[in-house]
Amino acid sequence: MSSVVKRESAFENIPSIKAKTLRINLNPDIYGTFAEIGAGQETARHFFRSGGASGTIAKAMSAYDKDFSDAIYGTEKDGRYVTQARLKTMLSYEMSLMEERISRKRHPDRLFFSYSNTVATIDFSKRYKGHGWIGIRYQLDPKQKELDEIILHIRFKQNEARLQQETLGILGVNLIYGAFYKYHKPRKLLKYLYDHIDKDTLEIDMINFSGPNFKDVDNRLMSLQLIRNDMTDAVMFGPDGNNLLPAAVLYKKNILALRGSFRPVTKVNLDMFQKSYDIFVRDPQVDQDNTIVIFEITLSNLKASGEIDEQDFMGRAELLCSLGHSVMISKFQEYYKLVEYFNNYTKNRIGLTMGVNNLVDIFDEKYYRHLSGGILEAFGKLFFKDLQVYLYPMKNADTGQVMTSNNVKVHPRMKELYKFFKYNGKVMDIIDYDPEIMHIFSRDVLKKIMNGEDGWEEMLPEGIAEIIKEKKLFVRKELLEK
Repeated sequence: MSSVVKRESAFENIPSIKAKTLRINLNPDIYGTFAEIGAGQETARHFFRSGGASGTIAKAMSAYDKDFSDAIYGTEKDGRYVTQARLKTMLSYEMSLMEERISRKRHPDRLFFSYSNTVATIDFSKRYKGHGWIGIRYQLDPKQKELDEIILHIRFKQNEARLQQETLGILGVNLIYGAFYKYHKPRKLLKYLYDHIDKDTLEIDMINFSGPNFKDVDNRLMSLQLIRNDMTDAVMFGPDGNNLLPAAVLYKKNILALRGSFRPVTKVNLDMFQKSYDIFVRDPQVDQDNTIVIFEITLSNLKASGEIDEQDFMGRAELLCSLGHSVMISKFQEYYKLVEYFNNYTKNRIGLTMGVNNLVDIFDEKYYRHLSGGILEAFGKLFFKDLQVYLYPMKNADTGQVMTSNNVKVHPRMKELYKFFKYNGKVMDIIDYDPEIMHIFSRDVLKKIMNGEDGWEEMLPEGIAEIIKEKKLFVRKELLEK
């Protein structure tokens, strides 16, 4: 435990923002800079107003003018300012100035930090609510060479710039306070970011922890916490396990999404992906270089066995990442909500790869009773513009018949509606599927693994069985203890 936490243990659980800033200001070691762009110097203001800031704030600045900002931090490749790259540039530059200008000989115990944000608040037309990047790079030990870092992305929900600025200031205080005093409890740190902030006013849709004091933090689990805590509706992480900002990844992209449990990922899942992807990129409207594939798991699927089993979640994530795929966890139980979400960020082609049983569920009216327009409202959102469904066939276990879009059984009341979408080319069969693997289902593989049975290895893509065995994924506790 760091000297900061030891020294200040008597101040635990102080609720007010003023108390948080005062606790930091009165700590003789914490010392750093504030660089805030786009929404005033709202975070620094709290520290100035609480008193004792002269021993904490080395510098507070706002480089509002773009030319002046570029003169300080340089220009970004994409020419944009409210980006993660810009935030990291700001953090690096400000921290290097601290180390260059403050003598370690004179101040051997100082804990340097650099807090930065780059934000766009709501525009005059109120069409774009605004968003921003916030981060802190800092030390918990004066001898610490590799720095710790917390970076997050936010979306504003308020309709006034002034209110957004105030929210940002409180969030900044919570972040700095949490970084120094709650770093050893990252899950609680995440929750404390909303101290004195209504969740209806702010969305946190990405966070990454890095550095020596966060070496045991898996950012994918932190992503999961964002969803569980109702901080956002969807999160993404890449093959390297680091969290991604969905808006940045999906922006103006062609999107092919596969929904599943992937518990574990099987040869059928990979065949569905590969065959649908081949069809998708052959579409003249689709630029292969501007296409992203997403393996999506719903929160309700993670809760299928009751409460979320984090070890089980990590097992699925580990396997999908090992295959080089980006993963999305979402709260969108219905497909139309997922498509609506994608449409927030792209107007390009969207493809959904699914099995016959998923298609049958889509045409079940019971899922749309909460909508005033019922299934027609949902389908208007689902098949809006450029959506394409790629249907993977399923073999009927009783009859041996291969079910496709031509012989799928939907509810009699839905037959004409189904025909409309089928004959308008919205549903396309995957015809070059592998018939030798149609008997494989994730649930059967999982059962074999959990019961310690043989013969499941050949049902999985190359290398996956080895990872499951090595890391003992999906194995029942009683078998682990043997």
